[in-house]
Amino acid sequence: MKTICLYFQIHQIFHLKRYRFFDIGTDHYYYDDYANETKLSDTVERSYKPAIDTLIEMVKSSNGAFKVAISLSGVAMELLEMHAPCVIDKLKELGKTGCCEFLAETYSNGLSSLIDEQSFREEVQHQCRKTKQLFGQAPTVFRNTGLIYSDEIGSTIADMGFKGVLTEGAKHILGWKSPHYVYHCNQAPELKILFRDYKLSDDISLRFSNHEWSEYPLFADKYISWIDSLPKEEKVINIFMPLDAIGIAQPLSSNILEFLKALPGCASEKGITFSTPSEIISKSKSISPIEVLYPISWLDEERDISAWLGNGLQREAFNKLYSLSERVRLCHDKRIKQDWDYLQACHNFRFMSTKHTGLGIDRDSYDSAYEAFSNYMNVLADFINRVNSLYPEDLDNEELNSLLTTIKNQGDEIETLRKKIDMLELSKVNKETTATNTTKEKKEKKEKKEKKETKEKKTKKVAKKE
Repeated sequence: MKTICLYFQIHQIFHLKRYRFFDIGTDHYYYDDYANETKLSDTVERSYKPAIDTLIEMVKSSNGAFKVAISLSGVAMELLEMHAPCVIDKLKELGKTGCCEFLAETYSNGLSSLIDEQSFREEVQHQCRKTKQLFGQAPTVFRNTGLIYSDEIGSTIADMGFKGVLTEGAKHILGWKSPHYVYHCNQAPELKILFRDYKLSDDISLRFSNHEWSEYPLFADKYISWIDSLPKEEKVINIFMPLDAIGIAQPLSSNILEFLKALPGCASEKGITFSTPSEIISKSKSISPIEVLYPISWLDEERDISAWLGNGLQREAFNKLYSLSERVRLCHDKRIKQDWDYLQACHNFRFMSTKHTGLGIDRDSYDSAYEAFSNYMNVLADFINRVNSLYPEDLDNEELNSLLTTIKNQGDEIETLRKKIDMLELSKVNKETTATNTTKEKKEKKEKKEKKETKEKKTKKVAKKE
């Protein structure tokens, strides 16, 4: 039986304001609050709210047969909490249906997996804690920024305890193989891989409203018939896309919501189900390992990382940012930690791209890649000064390593103490429960005894009268 794994990603960035060279050292706030609020509000009204309402309706109308997966970057969660808490509430409602799985990803939606393993681990753990706090789910399946994946990254993901990972079904990686099977990491066989079917995904997210597309207009029954016509043995169809493809890339006027609503019914008629990633991973066996020596992603025709790091400007900004990673880890300043999260967002590097693509490049408010680079580097210069004021750049490696070792030891000690506290609290709860049960038993025995004595007294009185 074929099953569809439908996944949506939610991410929004903190837009940088125009930050001049003369602002360095005098202005430590880097963000355009007006753009943050207005752009998010626009996306919420045109996309997130109607899309999530539709997903909830699809679950209810199908009596739970429809299932979906969603991931949110930590930065997106912060912005939604600030400016659109209604979206968080709707996602909680969707989660409570039991038909939505929340996935792990990077907190910043950044590129740390490509350069700094420790930073990568920390921000994934941060995002998982935030997801658990808001939605009550501890993620077991991971999706990286832009579905970036390689053997090395997969090994790290497996070591962090994840059971599966989502990535792009890049043709140069799969070759003749189909994305409609479950595979596993070449370096960590316990990590299963779900590959995105980019054609079926892009048919919805990129082409749905295109009047010049040969398949326009696309109806749900036709779409499901494509899936049904796949070879019998190809049972896992992974359809992944950003949530704002619904309502922004494909406007609501294109009837995209009606198309989605019709999918579960059309799928049911063909005996096709919907499953979450963890369900597929737990029930399906991997058919073979997949070797991915160099990082792949879901961006552009190349399906690589050139959209973010393809030119000298991008690499200069990227390397300059991550040269600070060890010092930022030493830092306890909340503002610096927060700025670190926001400055890592991959969109900051995407705005600097000079690639020629058929879809064009969203440069936010910048007129050119050079303007985006200049603005980012001005911000970064101020951020570097703030970090260096706490941990000077001339701090030698021996001193830095000593500080990092001390912090690690303190972290280990805190974790040990936290576990002891948890054990003591559990012991206290058990003792209180035992004491409560003992008191209850004593009370019940006493009441039983009193009833017995009262009954015996009544019996004696009756006997005397007779």
